Amino acid sequence: MATIFSRIIAGEIPCYKVAENEKFFAFLDINPLVKGHTLVVPKQEVDYIFDLSDEDLAAMHVFAKKVVRAIEKAFPCKKVGEAVIGLEVPHAHIHLIPIQKESDMLFSNPKLKLSDEEFKSIAQAINSSL
Repeated sequence: MATIFSRIIAGEIPCYKVAENEKFFAFLDINPLVKGHTLVVPKQEVDYIFDLSDEDLAAMHVFAKKVVRAIEKAFPCKKVGEAVIGLEVPHAHIHLIPIQKESDMLFSNPKLKLSDEEFKSIAQAINSSL
């Protein structure tokens, strides 16, 4: 059975897409820690990020870097933090989170509740900065 991320990539489940190429897909986390919290996933369905080939793992990070630069333009921050946890969805993914301080990366923090319009605006701001 396809993961929720594979279903998002296939367009079966709506998302707030930020970027895409032939191998990778970036979209907003629907339970963000901060505005601009984005997920980068391979289109290939792989559970554990370190099971990707070396080439695909490297390419995923190069793709993520482009998304990071767009996030930085859209949401000025000290840095964009990167987290790979991978327990919540069995599909490799990277969390990209604009941060002002280390505690902005704590997944135990309350999640933002954003409207559809806010999500659309955030995705557009990042996408237009690519």
